[in-house]
This record gives sequence, structure tokens and C-alpha cells, in this order.
Amino acid sequence: MSTRDRILDASLQLFNQSGERNVTTNHIAAHLGMSPGNLYYHFKNKQAIIYQLFDRYEHRVMNVLTLPEGRAIETADKIRYLTQVFEGLWEYRFMHRDMEHLLKADPQLHERYRGFFRFCLRRIEEIFLAVNAAGIIAASEQDCRDLALNTWIIVTSWFSFLHSNLLPASDAEISEDMLRGGIYQVFSLERPYLTEAHRDSVQELQRQFIPRPSWLGI
Repeated sequence: MSTRDRILDASLQLFNQSGERNVTTNHIAAHLGMSPGNLYYHFKNKQAIIYQLFDRYEHRVMNVLTLPEGRAIETADKIRYLTQVFEGLWEYRFMHRDMEHLLKADPQLHERYRGFFRFCLRRIEEIFLAVNAAGIIAASEQDCRDLALNTWIIVTSWFSFLHSNLLPASDAEISEDMLRGGIYQVFSLERPYLTEAHRDSVQELQRQFIPRPSWLGI
């Protein structure tokens, strides 16, 4: 592994553990047993590290949101999309814990994020249109656009929702299980649109793989 990748991996670990605001480049260098000067040789500041971590995260999500080739989309594909997206949310959770602060601190990153949002929204729309074409749901094009945007809102605000409403104390930590609970909530969006031919099988598959979390007692 290159020194550059070691710095990125260590930064991600520390940001996730302690929060990006509480970690300095000196902390990262000390964690790796290197001098700050060696770290600055690869990254001029902490913001440059964050930008590269976002680049990793962006490519990960973009590679997930692809339609299957040579066959119609299935509900299992939707489960795979969401499972992998939420795994990415967990791996890069420091970003979503404090996204507004990160974007305000770096206009270049903010502009990059807007492009990422537009790309993902188009891909999610395409997925819902494919689900509609496969006869799993019966929805208009506008319905699919609305479902795509609502999906994005739930996924990107799930951390904030958990922190604001469900954690027992302000210093409590979100678990991976709590984060994955957002998958159930995304699937609930399409429930009213399920067709008669697919309703029972889709709901059964969802009950098996993404049941309503017991801790979501609201």
C-alpha cells in the first residue's frame, strides 16, 4: 500500500471514530508514526484529504447504481443497491454526520457534491423507471422522479434523523444496524405503487431481508 493510501485509510478511520472536526493532520501523522512534513508531502492540508476521501466515496456509489445488463430489473437488485449504498454510508459515515459543515468549508467540494447529486438522482430515476417497466410498480414518470428524490432525501438525511430523534443521548453513537434501518424506510416509499402481480412476493422478500426495525418504535 502506498503512503498516500495509508494516509487516506488512517484519516477515514480517525474521522469515523472521533469526527472530522476533532482530528488534525498532526493526529493523523502521529497515528501513522510519520512526521507532519511527510504527510504534507502527499496532502497539503486536511481539506485535501477529505476531498480525496469523497472521490473514493463518489466512485463507490456511482459503480453501485448501474442497471443490470441483458435482463429486466428485479426486487433483489433494489435490495442490492440499497445494501451497498448503506454500506458505503457506514464506511464513510463521518461525511454524513456533518455534511453541511464539510461543504461550507470547501466550495470546490460543494460544487463536486452538487454534480454527484445530479448524477445519482438521474441514476435513481432510471432505476425506478426500470422497476416500473418490469411491472413491479405502476407509476408515472413524474411519480418515478418524485420517488427518486424522496429516496435521495431519506438516504442522505438518515444520519441526521437518527441523531435528532432516536439516539438516547447527544453523545451516543449510531450503530451499523441503525443505519441499515434506512433501507426499510426507502422501500416503504414504493409500497403504494406495487402491482397486484408482484405485491405479495415483493413484500415477502422485504420482510425476509429488510423487516421493519424493532427499535423504530415511533
